[in-house]
Amino acid sequence: MKLKSILLPLLAGVLSTAAAAQNARYCNPLPMPIGPGGNASGDVTVLEEAGKYYMYCTGGGAWVSEDLTNWDFTPVEGVPVAPDIVKYRGKFYLSGNTDNLYVSDSPLGPFRDLGPFRNTGPVEDGWNGGFDTKIFVDDDGQPYLFWPGRGISGIYGVRLDPEDLTRFMDKPSHLFGFNPMHAWERYGEMNEYPGVAWIEGPWVIKRNGIYYLEYSASGTQWKTYAEGYYTATSPLGPYTYAPNNPLLRKTEGLVTGTAHGSIVQAPDGSWWQFYTIVLSNPPGGRRIGMDRVHFDEDGLMSVTVTDSPQPAPGAREGQARSIPVTINKVNAMNALSKASSEEPGYPAAYAVDNYSGTLWRPKADDTQPKLTVELSPATRFDVVQLFTVDGMRILFSGGRRGFGPRGGSLPVYQYKLETSMDGETFVTVLDRTGNTVPRDTFYDDFQPVRARFVRLTLTGWSKETPLGVIDFTVFGRADGHLPPAVATPTYNKLPLDSEYQRR
Repeated sequence: MKLKSILLPLLAGVLSTAAAAQNARYCNPLPMPIGPGGNASGDVTVLEEAGKYYMYCTGGGAWVSEDLTNWDFTPVEGVPVAPDIVKYRGKFYLSGNTDNLYVSDSPLGPFRDLGPFRNTGPVEDGWNGGFDTKIFVDDDGQPYLFWPGRGISGIYGVRLDPEDLTRFMDKPSHLFGFNPMHAWERYGEMNEYPGVAWIEGPWVIKRNGIYYLEYSASGTQWKTYAEGYYTATSPLGPYTYAPNNPLLRKTEGLVTGTAHGSIVQAPDGSWWQFYTIVLSNPPGGRRIGMDRVHFDEDGLMSVTVTDSPQPAPGAREGQARSIPVTINKVNAMNALSKASSEEPGYPAAYAVDNYSGTLWRPKADDTQPKLTVELSPATRFDVVQLFTVDGMRILFSGGRRGFGPRGGSLPVYQYKLETSMDGETFVTVLDRTGNTVPRDTFYDDFQPVRARFVRLTLTGWSKETPLGVIDFTVFGRADGHLPPAVATPTYNKLPLDSEYQRR
């Protein structure tokens, strides 16, 4: 009996932890911490090593995770733009937008310079210096280098000397180039330039004997930035264009310009695509996203880009789906939604417009800015819709330029979320007023609660940069309704908590 009294609480704790892992969610853009000399601003590479995952991005530094969802920042010196890292014969090789190759005994450095990659042939062979380089090691231990020729040239590859990874073994192979018939590869926000493109960002994986070579187009300055792939049965081809391209493309909403990333396997064997997110201008900037990769029976790869809460790697799929419930609910038709203050030209409506090119900026003397949103955009004649809410995302405009060793404070933001049924009495459901982790993107789950109103209060931020909120989104699902203020024959026939409203 005594042993039972000890084991039962322990078992309950294990089951509780397992249930929490099963129910864990993530939401794009990912809430990556920022540190001195490093921010997650795209061109993302993820490496698995000894049960941990290491992420490298343009912007310097590295991030470490055990579950692909929760990341800690670690300073790393010498991380190049568009970095790539690979393990080979017990050492870690780092390259990117640099002619040189670097090596370390640890994925976190310090890295030693091995000198430049060496091509014995002319520039016409396709090598004109290091740019978006990717080293891939095949099952037999043979290393290969892949890179873009820049512009419309496309992707090249070559065998590397197993004893010296800076040395090319052969003349480079041109694997494929820009094809204007692939409309998504073309330059422009409408892919309107039929003869111009920027092919870049190669990444290679091997699965069931098939080599998948990812690449990005049309260019990182466009929201049409997208990811495609070719397949082959040999590392250097010939490669065949996948019939379901593009693999990643999203031009509307908060998550846009999805490209230049990497694929990695989670502990449960599932595959995950990490990618760059290109925000609109203003305010500009880039973020990181990830989504599950699926393979069909023919080996075709697919990814659905998401911008709402999703089951995290290892979590149980098929949970109740939460969707944004605050979009465009600060407007003239909803008088109960309001902000404590607004700078001219930066209204609170911009925080909930599902667009990364606008922002809400409270007045400089507003020490506790508040944004209250009525979730039901009801007129006097409509039912008052209620929701169960369970998650919140915030993107601040603090700006990624200036952080790091060249100066500028790190962006530490503090806030809380409250809910209410009547707009008068509010209950705190999420408290981040003690946050000390610098980041400009947040996602928080909280216990589901039924609400008609949500209120965001900003309690702390760096005063070096004007406070701006690019996005404030609360997630949930419809959960019943109240009668309209003015009775109508149609709505009076609806049950207050109909099964339809609960779906």
